[in-house]
Amino acid sequence: MRLALLSDIHGNLQALDACLAHARAQKTQRFAFLGDMVGYGAQPAEVVERIMLLTEEGAIVLKGNHDDMAVNPPPVAKTLGDSTADWTHHQLNDSQREWMAALPLTHHMDTVLLVHASVEAPELWRYVYDERSATESLNAASAFPDVRYVFGGHVHLQSLYYRGTDGLMKFTPQAGVAVPVPKHRQWLSTVGSVGQPRDGNPQAMYTLLDTERQQLTYHRVPYDHDAAAAAIRHAGLPEFFAQRLEEGR
Repeated sequence: MRLALLSDIHGNLQALDACLAHARAQKTQRFAFLGDMVGYGAQPAEVVERIMLLTEEGAIVLKGNHDDMAVNPPPVAKTLGDSTADWTHHQLNDSQREWMAALPLTHHMDTVLLVHASVEAPELWRYVYDERSATESLNAASAFPDVRYVFGGHVHLQSLYYRGTDGLMKFTPQAGVAVPVPKHRQWLSTVGSVGQPRDGNPQAMYTLLDTERQQLTYHRVPYDHDAAAAAIRHAGLPEFFAQRLEEGR
């Protein structure tokens, strides 16, 4: 199976559509969305509607922290992410909010475990950004003895960790280059952000798993980030959110 893994879309419809088109061109057979469909971006309702339609094709969808905040906005905004939660809440209709509220935090299928943040207490939205946090997430995944692959988002970066003879090792992937991920090892990957990359490159990110070939390919996809930034400005959202799309930060 060729499974496209997409996360952290953040209301960026232009980036989502570009990644969906690219993934279909790669002969993707199924989509998995690992949370944070909304937040920061100007088109949350359109993004959610697009993904809801894809569930009719068998797409897997998880809840992220920004999805959770959009359903239940915090009474007091303490962070930049909090600041758009109430606005996003009112852009969504009742059926969209109800659907998002019912989404799971994890999904297990065969040798694959999907989560937005860390498998260790996924409801706490812990970041997996180094060997220590990756080890904690993989250790928690051991509750599923058949799991060889753990995929998450949340950190807006593409990374790959695996258990080697000397402990957990980190591998830096290159865009478009297939990485062998044989099942005799345990692997953990953050799949990057579709709608808000933060590595200095504005191109959208997603990752493709080929379970038959046991290969993982990290993709970067150009899209009209100027249009996405213009939509943020037109909506009256903070200027910083538009600038970070243009700069990939």
